[in-house]
Amino acid sequence: MAMTTEPISLLGIPLDANSSFMFGCAAGPGAIRTSLHSTSGNHATESSVAVVPMLDDVGDVEVANERGSHANADAITAAVAEQLAAGRRVLSLGGDHSVTYPILRAYRDVYPDLTVVHIDAHPDMYDDLDGNPLSHASPFARALEDGCMTTLVQLGIRTATHHSVDQAERWGVTMIGARDLDRFDAASITGPIYFSMDLDGLDPSCAPGVSHHEPGGLTVREVLDVIDSLPGPIVGADVVELNPTRDVVDMTAMVGAKFVKELAGAMLQ
Repeated sequence: MAMTTEPISLLGIPLDANSSFMFGCAAGPGAIRTSLHSTSGNHATESSVAVVPMLDDVGDVEVANERGSHANADAITAAVAEQLAAGRRVLSLGGDHSVTYPILRAYRDVYPDLTVVHIDAHPDMYDDLDGNPLSHASPFARALEDGCMTTLVQLGIRTATHHSVDQAERWGVTMIGARDLDRFDAASITGPIYFSMDLDGLDPSCAPGVSHHEPGGLTVREVLDVIDSLPGPIVGADVVELNPTRDVVDMTAMVGAKFVKELAGAMLQ
């Protein structure tokens, strides 16, 4: 398959003030970068493409890391929009999952027919959680309200409350649980794709370094198979919710780096 020469910007977003349980995800971008460049692995994807040298690391967005801050959200949107305006695709490192909403606001203005594929233990569609509409439990509610995508497909969900189910019905969201992953039909997706990877979508045995352990999740291989199955083009992605304070021998950081490499490889195709 032909490879594009379109650059990919690697953007860190060290924000965890919108977490609802514990903090620590602000250190996620640094931990993933360290693993990405660790000599314990190499720079190639499973398709033997050396993608790490092809990533343009543009650093971190400057945020004050304050709960419910619209200024933080605006800074994220502006940073992503700047990269998109330069003809880049953006691969973002979180940070908690609240960062995805302001990212998608930037994508909305460039890709009006966007499909978002979202892997997570949680739907993250609360209308409001604990009085914070910008909570990491609410990014997709905000993004759907703002018309940031035409289609949302959620995979690996295993904690959907009645409110979340109602929200999914309201917005026409496809929500597929971890036990029903075989129902996912990647071939039904048309147009540009944005991929959002919450590491707690994985089973805790694969990713202990997250704030919300939810047993019964996906394996690393199942996620890689989902990425491989996407028809593309993949125009952007994020890897979020790595909490290094909870990690064990950096294994979750290495998993996050693995996803960065494979997503970058898929974005270049």
